[in-house]
Amino acid sequence: MASPPDTSISMTTSAQETAPLNIGSAAKQCGVSAKMIRYYESLGMLGKVHRTDSGYRQYSQAEVHVLRFIKRARDLGFSMAEITELVSLWNNKRRTSASVKRIAQKHADELAQRVAALQEMQRTLSHLIHGCHGDNRPDCPILDELAGD
Repeated sequence: MASPPDTSISMTTSAQETAPLNIGSAAKQCGVSAKMIRYYESLGMLGKVHRTDSGYRQYSQAEVHVLRFIKRARDLGFSMAEITELVSLWNNKRRTSASVKRIAQKHADELAQRVAALQEMQRTLSHLIHGCHGDNRPDCPILDELAGD
């Protein structure tokens, strides 16, 4: 007669997934620092986080999921105000995708402008570098340009 499968491992894993996490464990799971988690909480991005009787924060998997969302949005360069709005829209099941697209499009347009500005800086620097002899003489078109000469 075959013995029943060992479920102790899956039960332990399941219990760990639902057990509340302290701030250090939550930080490790979502890839942000504890300081940033406290900052996000102060901005109201997480809502009210449960605390123990001794005042320690306890994070659920749902809150860790929100923190991952925030981290991903930060990685894409969204501002804190934009992320706050995106989190709000994410939590609002009656949202319109047009609202989300508007925020993303505005951010993409701003990124395109910044990329164009950086490319112009690179072209200018390349031109100045090309014009500099880079020898023992004191005259330097790079410094002249920076000085406005």
